[in-house]
Amino acid sequence: MKLADKTSTEFIEVLASKAAVPGGGGAAALTGAIGMALGSMVCNLTIGKKKFAEFEEKVKGILNRAEELQKELLKMIDADAECFLPLSKAYGMPKDTEEEKKLKEETLEKCLKDACEVPVAIVKLAYESIKLHEDLVDNCSMLAISDVGVGVQCLRAAIYGAQLNVIININSIKDSEYVDKVKKATEPLVEEGVRIADEVYAKVVKALSK
Repeated sequence: MKLADKTSTEFIEVLASKAAVPGGGGAAALTGAIGMALGSMVCNLTIGKKKFAEFEEKVKGILNRAEELQKELLKMIDADAECFLPLSKAYGMPKDTEEEKKLKEETLEKCLKDACEVPVAIVKLAYESIKLHEDLVDNCSMLAISDVGVGVQCLRAAIYGAQLNVIININSIKDSEYVDKVKKATEPLVEEGVRIADEVYAKVVKALSK
């Protein structure tokens, strides 16, 4: 059974156990999917309401992309697990001879890069999901605006969580060119994503404080 197909209780239990997967990457992906699902819920509660007819087409567009993003984030749970298992095996390879040391180093480098690609993808998906919440916060039913705040906070946690998994992998990668490429691809997204998430959350708090 795929990790994403487990019940909430089953997932939490295996996450809490000594099992190699899921770990922080899978948790970040799930948290991101939950965050985007909350955005989808707000869209569904807004669409069809006469009071918000002026936002209808825009919110429909947000919903279409939101549904795709939450599915992609769910896929990342098992993708992260699939990449981690070969890496954990690589760490256990023998290194008694020079030949074994070389093979282990080469295998680790490849596995680390493979493992790094999933959290990089989660960063990108979480960033886009946060941007959708930015579009949604000013164009949704006030009755559900608190869920925009909850959703964007989930995504804030997801983008930071994914970044930590990027960092722990690139710290062991020797290919400096690859490391620089990954940093350039993720660090600006995390910085801007967190800034936008904080702005969206502040708007929600302000709206609820009236």
